Amino acid sequence: MSLTPDIAETCARARSDLRMGVPVALVGACGTAGMLVLAAETLDPARLNDILLLGGEPVLAISARRAETLKARAYDGDLARIPLPPDASAGWVRAVADPADDLRVPMKGPLPAQRDGPADLHRLALKLAKSARLLPAALVLPMSDVAGFAAPRRLTLINAAAAVAHLDEMSPLDPVVSARLPLTVSEAGRLHVFRPHDGAEEHYAVEIGTPARDAPVLARLHSACFTGDLMGSLKCDCGPQLRGALAQMGAEGAGVLLYLNQEGRGIGLANKMRAYSLQDQGFDTVEANHRLGFEDDERDFRIGAEILKRLGFSAVRLLTNNPAKIEMMRRSGIEVVERVPLRVGETPQNRAYLATKAKKSGHLL
Repeated sequence: MSLTPDIAETCARARSDLRMGVPVALVGACGTAGMLVLAAETLDPARLNDILLLGGEPVLAISARRAETLKARAYDGDLARIPLPPDASAGWVRAVADPADDLRVPMKGPLPAQRDGPADLHRLALKLAKSARLLPAALVLPMSDVAGFAAPRRLTLINAAAAVAHLDEMSPLDPVVSARLPLTVSEAGRLHVFRPHDGAEEHYAVEIGTPARDAPVLARLHSACFTGDLMGSLKCDCGPQLRGALAQMGAEGAGVLLYLNQEGRGIGLANKMRAYSLQDQGFDTVEANHRLGFEDDERDFRIGAEILKRLGFSAVRLLTNNPAKIEMMRRSGIEVVERVPLRVGETPQNRAYLATKAKKSGHLL
């Protein structure tokens, strides 16, 4: 029945539930057995107590990056399953998930990790937490009849196999509106808004002039940066890159800037600020992401390639210092005929940040 939510809509519900501290239920291939999941970041004491009263063996699933920081063994490769101690509090769960106090309270363990049994649903729980822009840590309770438990409590129930396939794919994009937008760099500006099917953030394309569709277009994939683009932060080079790219397109009379809502390399503004706080403790930008449990870069540049195709472009001259963007464009069917360097915005405050991007992330600076 078309009135029933599909898997994309169900996962969108789950993201909202996790952000509000509401549990969601994951059901495995057998149809009833599965797991009850709560995000570690939004877990409150009352709901933790309710979980403990249910019995069973709850575990805290954390990413391998976070496990490495905590000296816990990630037997499952990309994640670790930490059994919940009998006296665990919501504060303990949060401290394992969040590195904010790692230096003040470095000994959170020892943290033994499970090594037997499947971890597929735990992996899905972490993917859902990440997609909700939460810390990648989830409290998980295995249940023999999670579907029967979820129904009377009106909990969101997710088919694990369908959810994994959905989250591994890029959500299709629909054009919402296009309108003329005169800009300082060019009065011949136009803004296109694209909305993904999965209910996530919208993305934008700023078209300068009337670029030919049968020739390589000067293009920039720019990830949203509230602190740099809007506030003039000196900690990154994002604002100068945004304005520099637009200025070059204006000078050439044509171009397209893709403004992708993937703040903080895809981890969201709150987690980006957590990373900034860790940088103030002496960690570089990559180390900070890892301590939070994230990879160096969680962005999906396939979004930019899809928008370019929807606008009728198949080849670009790409304004970037990041080889990963070039590779993703090519794998996604967009020909990159030229890399156009964009070296602007170095400050005393971001010099170490830029050096880390060059050394650890391969940026060509």
